[in-house]
Amino acid sequence: MTRIGKDAVVIPQGISVRLEAGQFYAKGPKGELQMAVMPYVDVVIEGNSVTVSAKSTVKRAQQAWGSMRALIQNMVLGVSEGTSRILEVNGVGYRAAVKGRMLELQLGFSHPVNMNIPQGLSVEIIGDRNNQIKISGASKQCVGQFASDIRILRPPEPYKGKGVKYLEERILRKEGKKK
Repeated sequence: MTRIGKDAVVIPQGISVRLEAGQFYAKGPKGELQMAVMPYVDVVIEGNSVTVSAKSTVKRAQQAWGSMRALIQNMVLGVSEGTSRILEVNGVGYRAAVKGRMLELQLGFSHPVNMNIPQGLSVEIIGDRNNQIKISGASKQCVGQFASDIRILRPPEPYKGKGVKYLEERILRKEGKKK
């Protein structure tokens, strides 16, 4: 039995949610998001809360119950407060810059890597050495996917820690060769 699915999602003031034709919509000051409701669950909007319940006791319905509740919670938090992820660029000559809707990265390759910033996301360079990339937006999934796409370009290596890592990520360091 799921535990997270039992809790209702509380809708903050200023956020509007609606359910139409199998689609769940959330709208707030940070934007508007929509998502298809899984066929194994029922979603009910009552006043300022949303409850999710499983249609049956089949294993797939139990799995979808908790997942759907968590996805709705992420949507509501995204449109009310927004979500963000911070990446850190470490290495000699490794840099990041935002030019319009393009993120330009110098990651030790013979050429700069240019990435288009997806619609609905904002990227800014922060930090005391301008080596941190802050990605923010309403959709937690889009923010996380774009951060992952950047990190994959040059993951941190275990000897010197050069590369792109999440700010809260801890790199396990290896000892170098000895004579």
